[in-house]
Amino acid sequence: MPIKRLTRYPAYDIMSQQAEWDEHTRRLVSGRLHTSGQYTWLTPVEAELLRALCSLLMDDDRPEVMQFVLDHIDRTMSEGKESHRQPDLPPAPELLRSGLHALDTFCQTMYTKHFFHLDAVHKQSILEELSLGEMPYYDLWSKTPPQIWFSKLLSLTIDAYYSHPEIWSEIGHGGPAYPRGYVRMHPGEPDPWEAREIRRNNHHDQA
Repeated sequence: MPIKRLTRYPAYDIMSQQAEWDEHTRRLVSGRLHTSGQYTWLTPVEAELLRALCSLLMDDDRPEVMQFVLDHIDRTMSEGKESHRQPDLPPAPELLRSGLHALDTFCQTMYTKHFFHLDAVHKQSILEELSLGEMPYYDLWSKTPPQIWFSKLLSLTIDAYYSHPEIWSEIGHGGPAYPRGYVRMHPGEPDPWEAREIRRNNHHDQA
């Protein structure tokens, strides 16, 4: 079982439950553990920009997890599907690409470097400015308001990140319950197959 980061579910592995899933679900979830790094929509520079941004947003730089996030976003953008969009905003692929271009142009202008080549302090500072909509050289963002772009990027990143089975294991998510279903319905009474939380209290594990 892969080594997890700090988690309250150190003994839990969602993939140990895959025998209980139907074939389609098992194939779908297992496939998320195998990334390709072959992009349909992203350019190589855009992919590295996203890798640096998503790693900061999720505070996670594990290669296999971040590659899944990039693959997921690439597939989402290439399909061009959106559940909802504000009427005054461009489609998500156009919005994301415009913001990536604006960010790269800004970094090249200010630091003569790509964002992903900056040190951690500068990356974090730029990310905070984006989240607050306070980016310098605002004319670069005239078609893509930075705060709106940041919000869209964060949403895409979270959707992808929390679709990865390793993250399910770390947060104790039970994954697909079909076709097995749940038996115990009362609060505080998990089914035998669900994750068991381990709390640390005075340096001793408490189950």
